[in-house]
Amino acid sequence: PDKHVAAVEGRSVELKCKHKGDSAQDDLFWYIQRANDFPKYILRRSKYGGDNGTEFQERFDSKLSSDSVPLMIQDVRVSDSAVYYCALRPT
Repeated sequence: PDKHVAAVEGRSVELKCKHKGDSAQDDLFWYIQRANDFPKYILRRSKYGGDNGTEFQERFDSKLSSDSVPLMIQDVRVSDSAVYYCALRPT
């Protein structure tokens, strides 16, 4: 919902993503696209669990609910400045 989110380096930030899918059957994904780079996989969440991309194991997390899948970033760094995408894929 927020086009731009500002955060203080070293703190935590939450990026919101609402969905209208059936969270019991859908996979929800987060991707990051840094300047002059292609989108990279951050994580996937579903009713049955999920996983994180290799470079996003420690500071990135998300909890799936019935209508949202917010991305939490701990210990925010300048290098986290990017465009973030959430995506829904029905199974």
